[in-house]
Amino acid sequence: MEDILIRVLQFMLSISLLVLLHEGGHFFFSKLFGVRVEKFYLFFDPWFHIFEFKPKHSDTTYGLGWLPLGGYCKIAGMIDESFDTEQMKKPAEPWEFRSKPAWQRLLIMIGGVTVNFILALFIYSMLMFTWGDTYIMPKNYTQGMQFNSYAKSLGFQDHDILVGSDVHGEFKEFGGDMYRDISQAKRVDVIRKGKKISIQLPGDLNMLDMIKAKPSFMYPYLPNVVDSIEKGSPAQKIGIQSGDKILAINGQKVITGSDFTRIVRGKSDDLNKGMSHKDSTDILTVPIVILHKNATKADTTNVTLVKDAETDNIKIGLSFVNVMKDYKQTHIEYSFLASFPAGIKYGWDVLKGYIGDMKYVASKDGVKSLGGFGAIGSMFPTTWDWYLFWKMTAFLSIILAFMNILPIPALDGGHVMFLIYEMITRRKPSEDFLVKAEYVGFTILILLLIVANLNDVLRFLGFM
Repeated sequence: MEDILIRVLQFMLSISLLVLLHEGGHFFFSKLFGVRVEKFYLFFDPWFHIFEFKPKHSDTTYGLGWLPLGGYCKIAGMIDESFDTEQMKKPAEPWEFRSKPAWQRLLIMIGGVTVNFILALFIYSMLMFTWGDTYIMPKNYTQGMQFNSYAKSLGFQDHDILVGSDVHGEFKEFGGDMYRDISQAKRVDVIRKGKKISIQLPGDLNMLDMIKAKPSFMYPYLPNVVDSIEKGSPAQKIGIQSGDKILAINGQKVITGSDFTRIVRGKSDDLNKGMSHKDSTDILTVPIVILHKNATKADTTNVTLVKDAETDNIKIGLSFVNVMKDYKQTHIEYSFLASFPAGIKYGWDVLKGYIGDMKYVASKDGVKSLGGFGAIGSMFPTTWDWYLFWKMTAFLSIILAFMNILPIPALDGGHVMFLIYEMITRRKPSEDFLVKAEYVGFTILILLLIVANLNDVLRFLGFM
C-alpha cells in the first residue's frame, strides 16, 4: 500500500507541476497582449470546485478543481472546452482573444507547449549538471544478450555482444533507443566468440512486436545461478542455496535468470485472471529442477510459490547472480554551461524517438499498448527518488507538449491549425464551425481517454 501511495504522490506532483506551467504559458502570452484571462484552474471543476479566489483588482479567478485530469486557462473571447457560446454572441471587446491579430493569438495558443518543451530541456540539463550521465554501453556486456527464437532466425545468437548499427553507429545503452535502432537497421555489428561480425537485417522490423514478444526480442544474459535466498521463503524451505543453478520450473527450461523471472511472472498473470481456490493452488504449486552447488545430478522437487502482499506478484524468494554490477560503467560529468547542450540533445533525442514510435499507435497492438493514468503512474518508482522523479517529469512534459500540438480540435494544435489557415487565406473560420470542431475534437479525446484507461483495467485484471 505504501508503494502505491508513493507512486500516486509522485504522479500527482509531476502532473500538477506540468499542468500549472503549461497553462501558465497561455496565461503569460495572454497578459502580454492584453487579453483577459477569466479563470486559471488546476484540475477540472465540473459542478463544483475545492476552492477558488479572485484577487482584488484582478480579472482572473484562480481555483482548484476536484477532477485531476488536467487544468485550464479560460481566455475571454475564445472558443474552448468550456463551450461558452453566449459570450461569443456579444460584440467583441478589445481585451478579448478574438479581437487580437492572428499572430498574437498564435503565440497565446503555442505558449503552453512552448513552456513544456523548454521545461523538459531545462530539467534534462539540470539532471546532467547534478548527476551527470551514467550508463553501461552494450559492448561492455561481457555475457552478451539472450535472444528469442525470432531474433535467432535473423542471425543473432545467445551471448552475442551488441556493438552498433548502420543507423546511429555505436549503441549507447540497452533500452528503447537500441530497440529502435535495431528495428531500423540493415546491419548490426556484434562480437561473437571474440570476433566482430555483422548481421544483415531487413531495416523495417516492428519495434512494438520486438518489445511485446514473450520472451522479448533480446535482454541481458543473466546466469541461472542463485545469488541469495530470502529468509523464510519457499526457496529456503525446499533447500535452495547460494551457488545452486535452476535448470527448469513448471516444465519449462531455464537457461538464464531472465527465463526464470519471465516464467514466474507468467504465473502471476494467470493468478490475477481470477481463479478458483483449487486453480490457484495448482498455479502456485510447480515442479522445479535444481542443480545444487558441487552436485553432479539435478534434483526435481515441488515448490509452493507465494503471492507478495505488497506487489500482488508471485515470488519464490530468490535472486540470481547480477553480472550487470560487474560491467564497466561510463560516467560523464558536466559543468553548468556544458549541461545545457547535453540536456538539449538528450531531450531532442527523446522527442524524435517518441514521434517515430507514433506510427505504431494506429495498429491493433498499438491501440492495446495505450495506457491511461494507471500506466503512467506505474512508471514512477515505488521509492522516492528525485533523479527518477525529475527524469520522468521531463519525459511527461515532452509527451504533454507533443500531444497538445497535434492538429486535433480541442487541443492547442487544433487552434493553431485554424489560425495558420486564417493567416494563409486571410479568412477566419466561422464561430459556428469552430464550436462544432471543438465538439468533435472533445469527443475524440474522451474516446481516447476511455480506451487508454480501459486498457489499464484489463491489464490489472490480467486480460491483456
